[in-house]
Amino acid sequence: MTKADIVNEISRATGIEKTAVLATVEKFMDVVKDNMANGENVYLRGFGSFIIKTRKEKTARNISKNTAIRIPEHKIPAFKPSRVFLDQVK
Repeated sequence: MTKADIVNEISRATGIEKTAVLATVEKFMDVVKDNMANGENVYLRGFGSFIIKTRKEKTARNISKNTAIRIPEHKIPAFKPSRVFLDQVK
């Protein structure tokens, strides 16, 4: 399912114009991205949490040059579904 499919489905189910639904979906994504970029997690009860995980520093190998590379600690975005969400998918 794409963003356009989501917009079409919400518009069809609610009767709201597609342009208004698209603007709402875009703003939702902007708010989630902005909060996560500022180091804040986003919690949606009954759906899941957009969280920031920290990957520890590690040593990797460059196979072509046969050298070790140090990858520093860094943060990555992640999604953790709620138990209700997991139960529906199972």
